[in-house]
Formats: sequence, C-alpha cells, structure tokens
Amino acid sequence: MLQRPDQLDKVEQYRRREARKKASVEARLKAAIQSQLDGVRTGLSQLHNALSDVKDIQRSLVDVNKDWRQSINTIENLKGVKDAVVQHSQLAAAVENLKSIFSVPEIVRETQDLIERGELLKAHRNLRDLECSRDDLMYEQYRMDSKNTHDMNLIHIYFGEIQKLSEELAKQLWMVIERSLLTVRRDPTLLVSVVRIIEREEKIDKRMLDRKKQTGFIPPGRPKKWKENMFDILERTVSTRIEGTQADTRESDKMWLVCHLEIIRKYVLDDLQVAKNLMEERFPPQYDIFKKLLNMYHQALSMRMQELASEDLEANEIVTFLTWVLSTYKSEEMMGNLELAPEVDVNCLTPLISQTAVDQLLSKYMSTLTSNIIGWLRKALETDRKDWIKETEPEADQDGYYQTTLPAIVFQMFEQNLQVAAQISEDLKMKVLLLCLQQMNSFLTRYREEAQFYKEEHLKNRQYPQCYVQYMIAVINNCQTFKDSIISLKRKYLKNEMEEGMPSSHANMDMTLDITAKEGCSSLLDEVFMDLEPHLNELMTKKWLMGSNAVGTICVTVEDYFNDFARIKKPYKKIMTLEAHRRVVVEYIRAIMLKRISFKNAEERKEGAEKMIKEAEQFRFLFKKLAAGSGEDTEGLCDIIVAIAEVIKLTDPSLLFLEVSTLVSKYPDIRDDHISALLTVRGDASRDMKQTIIETLEQGANQPNPNYVPIFKEITVPTLSVPKLLKAAELCLKGASKGLGFSSGSFQGGLRY
Repeated sequence: MLQRPDQLDKVEQYRRREARKKASVEARLKAAIQSQLDGVRTGLSQLHNALSDVKDIQRSLVDVNKDWRQSINTIENLKGVKDAVVQHSQLAAAVENLKSIFSVPEIVRETQDLIERGELLKAHRNLRDLECSRDDLMYEQYRMDSKNTHDMNLIHIYFGEIQKLSEELAKQLWMVIERSLLTVRRDPTLLVSVVRIIEREEKIDKRMLDRKKQTGFIPPGRPKKWKENMFDILERTVSTRIEGTQADTRESDKMWLVCHLEIIRKYVLDDLQVAKNLMEERFPPQYDIFKKLLNMYHQALSMRMQELASEDLEANEIVTFLTWVLSTYKSEEMMGNLELAPEVDVNCLTPLISQTAVDQLLSKYMSTLTSNIIGWLRKALETDRKDWIKETEPEADQDGYYQTTLPAIVFQMFEQNLQVAAQISEDLKMKVLLLCLQQMNSFLTRYREEAQFYKEEHLKNRQYPQCYVQYMIAVINNCQTFKDSIISLKRKYLKNEMEEGMPSSHANMDMTLDITAKEGCSSLLDEVFMDLEPHLNELMTKKWLMGSNAVGTICVTVEDYFNDFARIKKPYKKIMTLEAHRRVVVEYIRAIMLKRISFKNAEERKEGAEKMIKEAEQFRFLFKKLAAGSGEDTEGLCDIIVAIAEVIKLTDPSLLFLEVSTLVSKYPDIRDDHISALLTVRGDASRDMKQTIIETLEQGANQPNPNYVPIFKEITVPTLSVPKLLKAAELCLKGASKGLGFSSGSFQGGLRY
C-alpha cells in the first residue's frame, strides 16, 4: 500500500479503513456462532420432549395390552348376543320385505303388462324392486348360513319369474337399440329411456361386484353387462346393414358393384350424420357413442371390402372397387364430409384393405387391361382395314385432310383408361400410360404391316380398291395424327422429370410412324409412276425427238395426282413433293442413260438438248407450283438435266472434256458408265476419246461436297463400263494374235455392235 513517499500522508486513513473491515468481520462471525448455539439449544429441548412422549406411549400400550387380555373371556361370553343380532337383522329384513314377498306374483304380472305396452321405465322400476327384495333375502340367508343351499334355492325358485322378466325386458331394449338410428329420429324419448335403463343396470352391476369382493356373495344373473351387450348389438346391426346393401348380382345387373358401393356410401354417410347430430345428445358422454359407431362402421366396411376383394372381380369392377376404397371413402362424399368434421379425421382412418390386397388387384387389373388393350387395338385395326376397301372416300377433317377414325378410337380408349387409373393412384396412372405406349409401339408395327399388305393387294389388281389413293393418304395422315396424339398424351399425363426415364421403345414410335408414312408416300408415288411408265419409255427415243409430248403428259398426270395429294398433311406432303421431283428427274436421267437414241449430227444434238432444257423448265415450273409455300429449293434437281443437255449440245468436241469435267465436279457420284452412256448418246465421241476422258477424270477425281445429295448412284447403265470393255478388247486382240481365230476388225465390229 505504501510504494511512494507521498502515500505516507494517508497512513492514518488506511489504518482506520482496515480497522473498520476487521470489526465488521468479527461482528458477522459472532452472529453466526450465536445462531448455531441457539439451534443446538432448540434441538436438545425437542429431543427431551420426544423422549418423554415415547415413555408415555409405552406406558399406555402396556395398559391397553393388560386390558385386552382381561376382556378375552368377556367377548367369548357375548357370542350368543352376536348370533341374536344376526338373527334379528335377518328377521328385520324379512319383515321389511314381507309385503313385497307376498305381492311378487302381482308385481310380476304388472311388470309383464308394462313391458308389452312399451312402458319400459316403469317395468324396469318394478323389476328392480323385485330384484332388490330377492337379493336382500338371499344376502341375509348367505350371511346366516352360506352353506344352506336349500333355503337359497327356495328363494331362487320363488323369485324365478324375475329372470324371465329381465330377459323379456332385455329383448325389448335390444329391439330399440337395433333400430336406434331410426328411433332417434322418430321417438328419441324411447331411446333415452332405454339408455337410462342400461346405465342403471351398469351401476347395479358395479355395486354387486364391489359387494362380492367384500362378502363373496353375488345375486343370480349378475353382472348383466347390458352396456356391453348394447354395443355388441350395435356392432351386429351395423354389419348386417352393410351386408344387406347388395341388391343385385353380376348375372342380374352388370353395374351391381357400382350400385352396391353407392348404397353403402349413402347409408353410412346418413347413419353417421344422424349419430353425430342426434344420438350423441341421447347417450351419456362417457359412452362416446359417435366414435364407437364410427369404428363399428369402419370395421364392418373393412370386412365387407375384404370379402369383395377376394371375389373374382372383372377389370371394370376392380377399377370401381379401388376407386371407392382408395378415393371415395375418404373424400367429401363420405368420411371427409364437412358435417362429420372435426370428429372424423380421415388421416387417422386405417386402410379398408391391406396394401397386399391392393397390389394383387392392381396386378390382376393390369394383366386384364393388357389383354383388353391388345384386343381393342386389334379390333380397331381390323375395322379400319375394312374401311380401306370401301367404294366411298374417307372422311376429311376440318382442314380437308383425309383421315379415318382409327387414331380417335385408339386415343379415346387410352384417355378413358388413364382417367380411370388417375382416380385410383398416380402410380397406377403411370403404369397404364407406360402400358398404353408399349402396346401402341407394337400396334404401330402391325399398322405398318397392314399398310404394306394393302399396297401389295392393290398391285395385284390396280382397279381394286376403288379409293386406294384416298385411303393411303388417310393412312399417311393418321401417322401424323398418331404422333401429335402421343405427344399430347405424354404432355397431359407424364411429368417432365419422368419423361427422360421412358423406355427407348417409346422413342421408336416416331421412327415407326415416319417409316410407315414414308412407305405410304412411296406407295402413292409408285402408283403415279406406274401410270407414267409408258410416257417415261418414250423419253430419249426417235419418237420423242420427232416431237412427242410425253413430258407434257407426265406433268399433267403428276399434277392431277397431286390434286389428291394436297389432302396429305404438311410434313408428309412436303416429303411427297420432294420425292416426286427427285424420282421424275431420276427417271428422266435413267432414260438418257438407257441410250435409246444416239444423235447422228450436231443439229440433232442441238434439237435434243434444247428439248431437254425445255422439259427441265416444265418440270421446274410444275414442282415449283406444287411446292408453293413450302420454302424448299425445287430447282437444283432440274439443273442436272440442263447440265447433261449442255454436254449433249456442245458443238466443239475439243471442249467436251472440259464440259464433262464440269458436270462431274457438280455431281461427284456420276460414274464412268454414266459418262460413257452420255457420250454414246452424243454419238460423235470415238472410243479413244471416251477412254481418254474417263481416265483423265479418274486421275483428277474431286472430293465430294458434304452437302451434296447423290442422285446418280440410283441410276444403273445396262452395259459394261468403257474401261473394262476396252481392257477386254485388248485381251481378245492378244488372243487373236496367238491364232485363236479372231481378227482385229471383226472384234472391233462386234464390240461396236
């Protein structure tokens, strides 16, 4: 505390402060010691008092023990008095019940009349008086001599009618209880009386059981357990009511299950509403009558549903049943009704049938549905196939496109089954959707096969069926309708996140439909080109060169067919137009490569080339007209004809290689046999020139354009290629020089031939 010189001035102040602290501590210590001493003094005083009390009690117990030993003999001397008291008590009870004993037969008759008149409360009052008289007498007899069965039987026989009255009254009570839901609306007072009687009997039962624990005596017929019997009667009544709702069988009414379940729904809902609104007020609160009735109905329904589930239900019946069990039961139409809330919590209700039973029914339903869908699809296809041979055109939709009813029938069937499945569960809906798509995949394969068979049958006799073209157009349009309907079905019933997990077979449906539609388009084009065949055969012939109008006829025929093809839906109409354009050009080029004509001079070449260019323009105009609005380039194919015409038209043979090389660079799939045939048609190219041109082009072959669509690979030339033919000639010439009998001139002549 003293670290610096200037702190010496405060020494006295520090001393006084420390003295005060010391005095305070000493005062607290003295107070604590005094408190402890006072507590010890008080405790010692209490211990002395307790010791004195214990000694007093000990002396009192000794005195009591002495008095008790002296009074034993006195108690034994009072045994006669005790027996007299018991006998007096019994005689007093007999005297008290004497009037009742003599009036028992009269009271029995009166009680019987009251029961018959329905005055149940009065009847029960009389019955209770009779039972009290009997029970008191029997109890006194039991107390006096419990082994005296003779007197007990005598009393029991004398009051024997009481048991019959009790049973008769019970029958009346149970009749009222059985009709309690009806009675509470028509005569609630009667129901209240019955409940009061049952409640009184319960109290008597309880009192008798308590006395039995004390004395071992219980009157005959006790306990009656009327409250327990009442709930048993209610339970049987509920079960009977549920079972009695089936009015029809499958043989008498196909809708038997629908009617049965609807009657159950109505009865249960009405009964529970009555129980909640009327019966609860007529029963004691501790009975909790509404909750007990709710459990009874639930159990009865569960048993009934299990019985129905075990029956051999049909597919539509399974749907009806599961919809009712899994959906309707807990909906607002039944247990979820607002009038039953909040007493009924549907989330607390146990399932009516087990999940195993549900799974078994769903498995059976899916198996039956699979067979049904296969049958429905087969029948729908057969019906549609019969329509194809009709002599009337198929129906058209609002846009004028030909169609049949097949897609609508198929997807209406799918929609109906999916809507039904959605009512049962989301999982079943997904299973049915997958089943529909799976069967649709198989169905489309059969649909494609039927379309092919339809074409083959038509080719046997092209006059039959009369509306072949129109129905083939309808088949093509149906493919697009199927595609749109499948997309719509998935969008409506399939969640986005689940679409990725769909089986690959479902993705193949679009491919199958595209193939079917394209085969249909090809079949229609085959029909067109069978009609064009005579006119195609005229191309590049002398008749053609002399002024044949084959191309004009071809254009008119194609345009006429495309008037019908206008009823093909856009995706496939566009494909149809492009394919027709390509096939016309291919057939035209094939006619050139067939070498039906060989121009003799430049004038014929010019005339033929100009005719080819003119006809190419005709094709260009035709297909531009047919493809109007499609946005497609329809001129590129006709340019091939023009390019070939330019090769034929060339007047300077020295430029022939350049012109041919230009042609090859544009169309890299052109082969040497095509070039040879083209030069043959020109008529002025020598064998050496052909060989030179072909060999030179082969040496400088260009890389094909990746965007180029080959067209020459479809065209075959019915001769050997020029290089192979020249090589064969060389071998033959070598053989001739070895004396095989061939001359160079004769071989060359034969080769030229």
